[in-house]
Amino acid sequence: MSPDALLVVFAGLLGLLVGSFSNVLIWRLPRGENVAFPPSHCPHCDHRLGVRDLVPLLSWLSLGGKCRYCRAPIKARYPVVEALTGLGYALIAALFPVLTYGWGTLGLMVLFTILLVSSAIDLDTYTIPDELTLPGVALGLLFAAVAQAGNNPVLVSFPGAVQGALLGAGLLVTINNVGAWVLRRFRERSWPELPIGYQQISLGLLAGAWLGPWWGAGVGLLSALVNALARRVVRVPEWLTLGGLLLSLLLGSAGYGPGLLEMLRGALAAAGAVALACGVYWWLHWRRHREDDGAAEDDQADAQAMGFGDVKLAAVIGAFLGWERLLLTLVVAVFAGALVGVVQLAMKSENRIKFGPFLALGALVALFWGGQIIAAYKGMLGL
Repeated sequence: MSPDALLVVFAGLLGLLVGSFSNVLIWRLPRGENVAFPPSHCPHCDHRLGVRDLVPLLSWLSLGGKCRYCRAPIKARYPVVEALTGLGYALIAALFPVLTYGWGTLGLMVLFTILLVSSAIDLDTYTIPDELTLPGVALGLLFAAVAQAGNNPVLVSFPGAVQGALLGAGLLVTINNVGAWVLRRFRERSWPELPIGYQQISLGLLAGAWLGPWWGAGVGLLSALVNALARRVVRVPEWLTLGGLLLSLLLGSAGYGPGLLEMLRGALAAAGAVALACGVYWWLHWRRHREDDGAAEDDQADAQAMGFGDVKLAAVIGAFLGWERLLLTLVVAVFAGALVGVVQLAMKSENRIKFGPFLALGALVALFWGGQIIAAYKGMLGL
């Protein structure tokens, strides 16, 4: 057996073990529990699980899908997650050999785990924990930097990872902002966030279109600083920011300013930077107040005030895969979501699936087959 084939087998075994830990994350993260302590135990009888209860796949099969101690049923999701992770890791190791790409291959395995765990939690709770997405963005940038330093980037360089993360977050949050504005019939938000929120993201959009991503992000964050110093929301009306963005893009398409594509790139990247800053602020704020007895009196203590888990998940995908595969991810996600929606409508089903699992599906398609799809598309365009 060749070294690469042997590493594929080892990757599959590693995936089984990581899949077992992924089940811990799926159960504990939404509940705010420590992922390391206490040790694994049955959620029904609370009996601590032994080594023979924790062998991936085999323990569930040997126990007939029931707890050894109380005979309560164990969800089939546990072996499914373990098997999917094992297969996913093996496929990644086969397509991106460890001996060739080194740390980059490990980074793609981390991305696979984030996508799988996020999807499972989103299906259960309709949320995607910040504990997965925000560190996930940082890990994507870190793996890209390490791989580039070793002269063997897998899919994207470090600058490409930064651009992918910002455009991923920026594109989804822009759709959210503009869509919400239209649905409100162009009325202002009743309860803007203090000190940083959607108003600052919209301001970053407008400023980024004319000043570029970093100056645009700076303008949005400066607005947040003004709010913090004033201890109140200093309103920036959306007719000015979002309306100004649409007008700016019209001017850009007519040849004014930096040009349409450059303005769009600057606006989305600036909005993405501000959105990620919002995400970090509200995550830390929520963690600080979650254990505060007086949190109920704090009208800003609700972490969901700046949730948008899909936005942060898109940033993770962009950081690992780059902007081209990110766009493919979104196309696949929208198509898959629309297809499932049509099927549910035909079946008159009221079950709703959040966008996170569709994003994960699109990211996997982009990861495993994105190179061929993008090359074929460019060939059609003669690029």
